[in-house]
Amino acid sequence: MFTSLQNPLALASRLLLAALFLPAGISKLTGFAGTVGYITSVGLPMPTVAAAIAAAVEVLGSLALIFGVGTRFAALALAFFTLVASFFFHAYWNLPADKQMMQQLMFFKNVGVTGGLLALAAFGAGAWSLDARRAGR
Repeated sequence: MFTSLQNPLALASRLLLAALFLPAGISKLTGFAGTVGYITSVGLPMPTVAAAIAAAVEVLGSLALIFGVGTRFAALALAFFTLVASFFFHAYWNLPADKQMMQQLMFFKNVGVTGGLLALAAFGAGAWSLDARRAGR
């Protein structure tokens, strides 16, 4: 049964993951100064460059997932980005106990998203993708 669902589920996975990253990337671009300010607030170096990189990774990675082109590389890039960003922006262990819950939820949500991206990197985009079309499948 699951074999027949492999391609629609791979497409759904790509689209649902892109639904998380594409709006975030677009909001980073449209609210660029705010993004730079937020990155500055956590003490990262070169916040303007970091904001541009974050927006590019999220927008371009999302588009790659949507169309299924360069899917494995895009999924790995988004997984790395998500995991690294989690340690800087959802560092719940640095907060007082009464302020940890939301950041802990966000941190572990990102860990789960990273897992989904790694599965996509491992198994590929499926037959309903430009990657498959280019490979002649």
